[in-house]
Amino acid sequence: MKNVKLDILAFGAHADDVEIGMGGTIAKYTSLGKRVGICDLTRAELSSNGTVEQRLFEAQKAAKILDVTTRETLNLPDRGLFVKEEYIKKITSVIRRYQPKVVFAPYFKDRHPDHGNCARLVEEAVFSAGIKKYETGDEYEPYRVNNFHFYMINGFHKPEFVIDVSEFMEKKIKALQAYKSQFVKTATGFDTPLVNGYIDDVEAREKLFGKDAGVLYAEGFMTKSRLIIHDLLGEKNG
Repeated sequence: MKNVKLDILAFGAHADDVEIGMGGTIAKYTSLGKRVGICDLTRAELSSNGTVEQRLFEAQKAAKILDVTTRETLNLPDRGLFVKEEYIKKITSVIRRYQPKVVFAPYFKDRHPDHGNCARLVEEAVFSAGIKKYETGDEYEPYRVNNFHFYMINGFHKPEFVIDVSEFMEKKIKALQAYKSQFVKTATGFDTPLVNGYIDDVEAREKLFGKDAGVLYAEGFMTKSRLIIHDLLGEKNG
């Protein structure tokens, strides 16, 4: 699917990162016919629970629930997402191939170092993608994205903007529930924060963001871009 151009491309360090931070937003825009892609940088091979094969299966199941156009994994090393030219080139190539209008990455401030490092790598790649002489070793042309934003995973920061996902929270929760290896406590599984009501915590966060914005549920974002308000009167236009 290398010739598919995307409206939105969301990067995560591990499968389930994107769903935690912006699953409702993805569901909202795919329902409007927009093309959304997800790129997981690693196979999450060091996860305390679940195997690589399980994580890949669950990721595709979640992607189907959210109706994304494409999902791929770059196979970069889990817990090894350091800022390296080799990794920047791989991510740059993905951006140039799909030519998304908007790119998302995890917010820098997060308890998991891979999430912050993912943000730094994607930020480098977004910039490098638009440089004509920056070579990645493939046939894709330089490309500049319109906007670059950050979603939250474990953090609870004051967002710079929110997106109303009230009608799509149920679908977001279903996508998260696809990751049974991560969010369901079992007798043989390792006890982590994820298996102790994590999905409920995410729902509660989105409810608080929504309450602050005057809606039922909202997802919060930080941004590198200057936002333009098209309707000063606040009328809903999607």
